[in-house]
Amino acid sequence: MSYDLPPYAAHLGVIVERDEESGGPLVRMPPGPHLLGRPDFLHGGAIAGLLEISAIVALFHALGREERPRVKPINVTIDFMRGGRVRDTFAAGTVTRIGTRVANVEAHAWQEDRARPIAAARMNLLLARDGGL
Repeated sequence: MSYDLPPYAAHLGVIVERDEESGGPLVRMPPGPHLLGRPDFLHGGAIAGLLEISAIVALFHALGREERPRVKPINVTIDFMRGGRVRDTFAAGTVTRIGTRVANVEAHAWQEDRARPIAAARMNLLLARDGGL
């Protein structure tokens, strides 16, 4: 799957894959020293960035290839549930509503067990369909 991701996605090293469970996109962030916060744990900003990218990928997947508006987060709430260890981290987003100007998306991040998320996000994303933001 090919998505036009923000430059921060390249810094995180994220890879967009197909989610076998839902058929939609799954975002994977491989471990690396650039993601460290406290020893042996991922930095919260890296986890939040992964959640934001997975939300944007889910939105683009829902919109289809014909429409790719510019997207700007206008409200983001992150819930950190447990420390993320330095290992592969996965995230998937779910679009709950797409309006004319705003989309609502949820995203969850996990490591070894999808049923035990390390963080979750709720986001309102501004859509610039006319090219301006």
